[in-house]
Amino acid sequence: MSKELKKGDKVEWDSSGGHSTGEVVEKVTEETKIKGHTAKASKDEPQYKVKSEKSGKEAIHRAEELQTQ
Repeated sequence: MSKELKKGDKVEWDSSGGHSTGEVVEKVTEETKIKGHTAKASKDEPQYKVKSEKSGKEAIHRAEELQTQ
């Protein structure tokens, strides 16, 4: 398993809109839909819901896509 993040952690990631920063909202451990996308998270391979500092929008990313600040 990759890094373990927790609610409130400050993170950054690259997206189609460029580089983003924000914070972890929650750990996702089951298949979840957000903005028309299905995140195939599981207990063995969790993903993280993050909130963009700039736009306030939420997205779900795999841990390996997130870097802690």
